[in-house]
Amino acid sequence: MIKELFVNGTLMKGLKLNMNLDGSEFMGEFRTTPNYRLFTIGDIHPGMFEVAEGGVAVAGEMYRMSDEIWKRVEASEPPFLYCGPVKLDNGQIVDGILFPQKIAEENHTDISKFGGWRKYLASKKG
Repeated sequence: MIKELFVNGTLMKGLKLNMNLDGSEFMGEFRTTPNYRLFTIGDIHPGMFEVAEGGVAVAGEMYRMSDEIWKRVEASEPPFLYCGPVKLDNGQIVDGILFPQKIAEENHTDISKFGGWRKYLASKKG
């Protein structure tokens, strides 16, 4: 079975866990609808979740992969991240990597204003 997955953190091209997607097909860069909040989880990876209001569009990438690759990706994801539905700005609803809202809001820093993990990382360098 083939799985398509929206990623918005360390699985993206050039980042720490992208090698876990080796053998998958890069489908391009995409954005979510403006219905998400993005948090930094200890400056190790982002955590994204959907909100009813006050959300932003989050930048990411789409990949198409086999079950074998998905199992490898899933097994290497940090704690609390899970696969769930993500709404893209092109009208599609796809699988994506999400993080529990309560844990993010109680323990981590909101970085939604950056609109994506790459922009947040770039802000820390400058």
